[in-house]
Amino acid sequence: MTTPIPFTKMHGAGNDYIYVNTLLYTIPDPAAASIAWSAPHTGIGSDGLVLIGKPSGGTDADFSMRIFNADGSEAMMCGNASRCIGKYLYEKGLTDKTEIRLETLSGVKVLKLHLREGGDVGSVTVDMLKPVFHHPEQFDETFGNSLKINFRSFRGTFVSMGNPHFVVFVDDLRHVDIAHDGLLLEKHAAFPQRCNIEFAQVVGKDEIRTRVWERGSGITQACGTGACATAVAAAMTCRASRRSKILMDGGTLEIEWSEADGHVYMTGPAAFVFEGEMIL
Repeated sequence: MTTPIPFTKMHGAGNDYIYVNTLLYTIPDPAAASIAWSAPHTGIGSDGLVLIGKPSGGTDADFSMRIFNADGSEAMMCGNASRCIGKYLYEKGLTDKTEIRLETLSGVKVLKLHLREGGDVGSVTVDMLKPVFHHPEQFDETFGNSLKINFRSFRGTFVSMGNPHFVVFVDDLRHVDIAHDGLLLEKHAAFPQRCNIEFAQVVGKDEIRTRVWERGSGITQACGTGACATAVAAAMTCRASRRSKILMDGGTLEIEWSEADGHVYMTGPAAFVFEGEMIL
């Protein structure tokens, strides 16, 4: 017997996911569903699947999210998806709060919704908490920050924003083979659990052009945690201040690494694309 499951396609700066309200509908095998539904020709086409549900009960969160990449692997967190969830919850009438606590595998994130005159959500600011620079499960420090692949060296900065990122600054992004170099770095021995890779170029004062290779999804239009990692890495290496704009393929995100509390705050858009039903 087949079951129709309503879904909503949304994107944050071009980073597109399929959203399902698991308060109402159950996805028994979300990894398999993500692989099938994310396929561009035989499915919906997306960077992955996001499940919106109840919090576990061990936190003071209002809702929870689980996110599965296009290859079926489960991610700890996604900044763009969390902004979309904020818009979804408010505009679908699931909450009237403009500050929402969202449970993720990397902790509870606070979403602040910015409403437009018409009452809809124009943008969302997410408290991404503090960056982590050394994580033994995600980064093998014995390799250092200069990784060698096929006689080439890639010098970068490791930053975990709940999921791992390796940010490589380059002089000219046009000369980077994102697909080739991104895949090799993602699977480098320095990253026991694989890694998201950002290639970044400073293009102006506090403006950084960034392209992303996401672990489990490949090249994506944007990555919220990747934008945060890039901004933090730029500030650490004196390439930018603690407030910067990250220009990605799908749009621009504004990032602040607060001196007051050490948290990273990400602000950006969220948009509905279309809705429909898929069969399980």
